[in-house]
Amino acid sequence: MDIKMKSLKGLKFSKTGFLILSAGIFIVVLAGLGIARSGQVKEQNKLGTDLASSQLRLDKVDTTQSQYQLDELKQQLNDSEQQLMEVKDKLRQKIDSVDVSDKFYEIAKYYSVNVTVMGTSKKADDTYQGVGLSLISLSGTASGEFPKIIDFIAGLNNNFSTGFIQSVQVQVGDPLLDEDSEASISLIVYSYEGN
Repeated sequence: MDIKMKSLKGLKFSKTGFLILSAGIFIVVLAGLGIARSGQVKEQNKLGTDLASSQLRLDKVDTTQSQYQLDELKQQLNDSEQQLMEVKDKLRQKIDSVDVSDKFYEIAKYYSVNVTVMGTSKKADDTYQGVGLSLISLSGTASGEFPKIIDFIAGLNNNFSTGFIQSVQVQVGDPLLDEDSEASISLIVYSYEGN
């Protein structure tokens, strides 16, 4: 074994041998770089293919439907804003107890009933779904023939566009005894005095 080891240690390369060895190492390094570059080219081609397929899928996405939905939602928003303005305009009126009382008597006269008791509250502030409103409540009693009393109650709801009847109690009179019917009514009238 010693003989073989000595011969390897004493191995000397000539210039030709050294050039061949250098060329071999260079070829191995060049082959390694070629393999690395080949891997990069394959990865770049794969990424290019993925990008092209993603672009193709993106081009196929139909944005027309989304645009249609957006336009429809914008139209609904405009319609809602217009309705809100119309409601505010309808509610936008100054109210005070004298006006509400006069309207109550006017409606009673139209339906041929007699107001026997009537009272109103002072104007108060209230909020309905985040909108600040003013309100006046009215309590009244009217008497007359039963059909006219019913028409009067319906007329109150129809003629106070910003008000509604909160409660009604009707006492039906006996027509054979020439008794009038009587209705006790509680009414609330709203007003919007904001912008």
